[in-house]
Amino acid sequence: MQVLQPVAKKERILSLDVIRGFSLLGIFIINMISFHSPFLYIDQYSWWKAPEDQLVFPWIDILVQSSFYPLFAMLFGYGLAIQQERSLERGTNFYPLAVRRLLVLLLIGCVHAFLIWSGDILFNYALFGLLLLLFMKMSGKALIWTGSLLFLLPQMFFSILMLLVSLTDQTGVAFYSDLTNITNSIEAYGNGGFKEIFLQRFEDWYNVNGPGNIIFLLLSILPMLMIGAGAGKLHILERITENKKLWITLLVIFSSVGLLLKSLPFTVEANVAYSYIQDMFGAPFLSVSYAILLALLLINRKISVVLKPLAAAGRMSLTNYLAQSIIGTLIFYNYGLGLYGEVTLATGTWLAAGIFFIQVIISELWLSKFGQGPMEKLWRILTYKKVQSKSFGE
Repeated sequence: MQVLQPVAKKERILSLDVIRGFSLLGIFIINMISFHSPFLYIDQYSWWKAPEDQLVFPWIDILVQSSFYPLFAMLFGYGLAIQQERSLERGTNFYPLAVRRLLVLLLIGCVHAFLIWSGDILFNYALFGLLLLLFMKMSGKALIWTGSLLFLLPQMFFSILMLLVSLTDQTGVAFYSDLTNITNSIEAYGNGGFKEIFLQRFEDWYNVNGPGNIIFLLLSILPMLMIGAGAGKLHILERITENKKLWITLLVIFSSVGLLLKSLPFTVEANVAYSYIQDMFGAPFLSVSYAILLALLLINRKISVVLKPLAAAGRMSLTNYLAQSIIGTLIFYNYGLGLYGEVTLATGTWLAAGIFFIQVIISELWLSKFGQGPMEKLWRILTYKKVQSKSFGE
């Protein structure tokens, strides 16, 4: 019996790493807003006053907002399916290692959420990833269908409910800025010490991940993990060249539907109901279209050379994701440069793009010397060390 090992470089899937790297850019652009502004508590459709911010915000809201977390979740599930398949090929027991790996990620997510930045996604991916393991014996098609239904049916119910509320009571779905929490955030992050920042960080995390939202998180993340795992079992990214016409057709359909739904707050009305539909339906359609587009572009050798550096960032996704939070908070929180609330949306967006460009370069240089990123190495050590020691002793 061989020991289940991390994926070797020669076994990696280029398109998976490129899409993961691209997702990091989108996630960073959105996270950057929360690093420098009380994004969680503002009416985003009326908050930005500067002309350049008003120009940039619709593009971010339509093309980026909520479109990369589902994609990252699907990639997470895809990767888990690959690990399961390779463990079977090597004759190892997948589940004990997968549980250990996810528990380590859960621990990393806790450190990130409570000591660095409240908008952590690792905690939820690990938590719902453990639930995903209960479904991993299903076939690829069954996972995709089950995940799709688990996502679509509840979201359709909530969307219809909100639309009905909007027809009878506009105030019930109107956006508003929470001035109390905005003031608290600016005071804590912009002027507070470690204690004040920690308390505000925990409150921000709890407002998103507390009992009142856990069902919404479950129904938005777990289905994406299942769909990604199903796609991984069917080797969809590896087989993208087999029927390019079908995938081009799906790209047109998914991107058209995604852009249409994502534009609702700007074309119909900016309220909670239409924003919910925008994020819960439009964003996943756009997520899938991004993945299909990149996979198709990578078929062309000349384009793949241009996109390949993203794969280095994708291979070091955990390191780069955590580094983004550390850099962002050090720039804006009071224990760093203290620029919280003093940067425009446009400036923050350019800053995120610039930092990510540097991360791509550093990732390329790092991987030319080492097999994996530092946090990926730590994740591996914490996951495999005890299991490997036991195996060597047998």
